[in-house]
Amino acid sequence: MLLTKIAELFGVPVPVNFNLSLTHLLTDSRSLLFPEKTLFFALKSERNNGHRYIADLYQQGVRAFVVSELPDTQLYSDAFFISVPDTLKALQYLAAHHRAAFDLPVVAITGSNGKTIVKEWLYQLLSPDKKMVRSPRSYNSQIGVALSVWQIDETTEMAIFEAGISLPGEMAALQTIIKPDSGIFTTIGDAHQENFSSLEDKIREKLVLFRESSMLIYCSDHRLVHEQIRKSELSCRLISWGRDENALVRIVDIQSETQSTVKLVYQSVSYQFRLPFTDKASVENALHCIVYLLVNDYSEELINERLAGLESVAMRMEVKEGVKGCILINDSYNSDVDSLQIALEFLSQQASSNQLSKTLILSDILQSGYGAVQLYHKIADICRAYELNKLIAIGPELRQQHEVFAGFDAHFFYNTDDFLRSDLIDNLNKEAILLKGARSFHFEVLSRKLEKIAHETILEVNLNKLVSNLNYYRAYLKPGTKVMCMVKAFAYGSGSVEIARALQYHRVDYLAVAVADEGAELRNSGIHIPIVVMNPEKSVFDLLFDYQLEPEIYSFRLLKEFIAAASKRGVQSYPVHLKIDSGMHRLGFDPSELKELAELLIQHSEVLVKSVFSHLAGADAPSLDAFTQQQAGVFKEAALQLGQSLGYPVLRHLLNSAGIERFGDYQMEMVRLGIGHYGISSLPGVSLPQVCSLRTLILQLKTIEAGETVGYNRNGKITTPTRIAVLPIGYADGFDRKLGNGVGEVMIEGRRVPVVGNVSMDLITVDVTGLDVEEGDTVEVFGEGITIAEIAAKIGTIPYEILTGISRRVKRVYIRE
Repeated sequence: MLLTKIAELFGVPVPVNFNLSLTHLLTDSRSLLFPEKTLFFALKSERNNGHRYIADLYQQGVRAFVVSELPDTQLYSDAFFISVPDTLKALQYLAAHHRAAFDLPVVAITGSNGKTIVKEWLYQLLSPDKKMVRSPRSYNSQIGVALSVWQIDETTEMAIFEAGISLPGEMAALQTIIKPDSGIFTTIGDAHQENFSSLEDKIREKLVLFRESSMLIYCSDHRLVHEQIRKSELSCRLISWGRDENALVRIVDIQSETQSTVKLVYQSVSYQFRLPFTDKASVENALHCIVYLLVNDYSEELINERLAGLESVAMRMEVKEGVKGCILINDSYNSDVDSLQIALEFLSQQASSNQLSKTLILSDILQSGYGAVQLYHKIADICRAYELNKLIAIGPELRQQHEVFAGFDAHFFYNTDDFLRSDLIDNLNKEAILLKGARSFHFEVLSRKLEKIAHETILEVNLNKLVSNLNYYRAYLKPGTKVMCMVKAFAYGSGSVEIARALQYHRVDYLAVAVADEGAELRNSGIHIPIVVMNPEKSVFDLLFDYQLEPEIYSFRLLKEFIAAASKRGVQSYPVHLKIDSGMHRLGFDPSELKELAELLIQHSEVLVKSVFSHLAGADAPSLDAFTQQQAGVFKEAALQLGQSLGYPVLRHLLNSAGIERFGDYQMEMVRLGIGHYGISSLPGVSLPQVCSLRTLILQLKTIEAGETVGYNRNGKITTPTRIAVLPIGYADGFDRKLGNGVGEVMIEGRRVPVVGNVSMDLITVDVTGLDVEEGDTVEVFGEGITIAEIAAKIGTIPYEILTGISRRVKRVYIRE
């Protein structure tokens, strides 16, 4: 769309020389691809302000902006700004206008669970017949829906969008943008329930999406949903399905063994469908799709043919350590243009942070709705935009379109087996590798080949939850307050490099480590933002200088030694961070020493004080609030005295995670975020998403008779016939010995089971009597079912110790949803 037409919508005249053609809407400055064709919306939220990134985007070539805070336009002489009261509403208004320009069938999907899977499966089932667009991944928010609808163009024949809400009143905005002619309501659950007075209230809000639709599909077995739909004022045709005799599509029988067979009746005709899934949730999601196809006159034969090809939908990307210094990003369950662009953005982030080249292993993209030439030209353009270093293309269509990828380091194979037989797979070295393939190409074989073999027990680290927690704490901060993130002790056990990469990508200001070796590892992994070393020693000063690590200085001895080392190397104005002892009485200068300290610093230009800080002894303990306030007073006075003596501005920071939540008046210029990243809040009733989940599996199952014992010292006494499972985790992995003999529990198949006997170095045993489990089944040690805080309380310690105690032999797997 031309900039002139967009500006007209907002009543803003555009000079003739600004007649740009804009094809991309941007709300996240880090996702910029085609600057000359991009319109940036500077969105404001409680946690961020897009106006901060206008200068960076301008430097990268963006010339069209929608803003609510007009910058100094003289600094951007060849840029055009559309000034509006609310940039989010402007984005939604533009998207609604764009949608109104096209007359085509649009399906909208809402509900608490299953939206993304139903959308993806419906797309898979319908895309052979139509050129379709759909929401990328789970773009179902107030922003995501607008960006999704913008994909519609003159070639689009059908669209499928999902819509999610978290607050009352939000669905009306999404309905105006999507304007669906038909819809699917999946389920209702507790997500965002805190913002609604009841589940009924939330259902009514979601039903606003279908107020102008002609058809709505839903499962009448969900009685609450059924009742609210029947009570609603919707005028559309209601397509209910379920076991209820009054359902329009009545489920007669469902049998699940190696696959599922569903028998149903619609309009007095019996049908039988075969599904390549057996779990209840997948069957229900597939039935929404089956019913949509049935009421749109698809034949039983064609539906079964399409169902046989349904591919699993991965909701997240996994980052694993690969062979030969590689990083492996497994996104091999989704293969389409939209998800490829999202995955390539993640690949670029990982490769840049780790100083690795970028390699894409891609299969033919099936059922895209595009012709082959158009499809692979589009893919080649995206790969060029992300500056891909190597392309490994697998499939007959990619081989046929090889000329499209001229200029790439591209290698073409007819199928996955051909690639596995080649020398190329064994020559991949120090590369960030993205796997992106359709299910029929069996890229799981490639994943196993390229993944570094490790312990069966894994610590799963969810990067989305990490960022969510970071933003939770940022919401407490005043504009301009900087954030120093603690990644010491292997990032509290979660893996310092990947955590640091994620934090750097999300623009934190500083990182902090305990020792210089940790900082050097981060530098070697491509981390470039400032890193503070909290416990420097004289023996590592050279490491500090070599890797541009900034030391904490807490004593005259250390300061003089560091000044001497800097002088010897001819260094001037090297950044240091001074620690004040405000009452905790560990490391730090006493306030009475500040005059002498300032005199020494003024005499030596080798160092420059970047910040002054202190530690609170009890920010998380209300009983110590008076002492916390006393510490804050001592620190503020000390920082003021030091700043006046030095004669230049110095950052001050006092608050840790608990302090950020409880003592906002003491934010000053910077705060330090540590355990809060990982989902541990100091406030009662606040439940943050737990970033880390420790999982293992069942090695062996045994039935033990009464009178026998299990484990060392025969402490696991069996009084009745008991089925036990042996798990490959022990105290060498971080499973504390105090959790033995019934104190600790693990979660299997949604049920807690107790530890039997002593905890060994490498193994534990648990009681699984009565559970339908098999060897190889997954076991949760902590995660959504069992929290880290709960385990800590059982053995009389703190969550820090549980997290940092997970040994390095436990493989870390990083998840991005």
